[in-house]
Amino acid sequence: MSTEETSRFVRLRVELVLEVEDADAVTKAALRRIAGEQDMPDDERAHAEGAVTEDTAEALAYLVDPFDLVREVPGVELAQASWSSEPIDYDPDSPDWDLDDDDVREDDEEDGVG
Repeated sequence: MSTEETSRFVRLRVELVLEVEDADAVTKAALRRIAGEQDMPDDERAHAEGAVTEDTAEALAYLVDPFDLVREVPGVELAQASWSSEPIDYDPDSPDWDLDDDDVREDDEEDGVG
């Protein structure tokens, strides 16, 4: 496939598992970010403050911005992003936390390995 036939758009999937060692620090950082939002309407600000105060996962989602991941990558512009966070039970030794088998098979097939 020539460069002209391929899409200019690439979906980059990233999954992170973070260990929150200081939930209070995360919440305070999210509240500081909300306070710094100059254009945020008061009702939206109140909702955001309530959400990040009640749920550390929401606070993290407010702090992590996909734009920051690609801001300095030359030659790319973020076209669309979505992300979410949720508390999980995590066991790094569990086989359930290995790479997703479907993703590995798809990658191998695309490379002619599967």
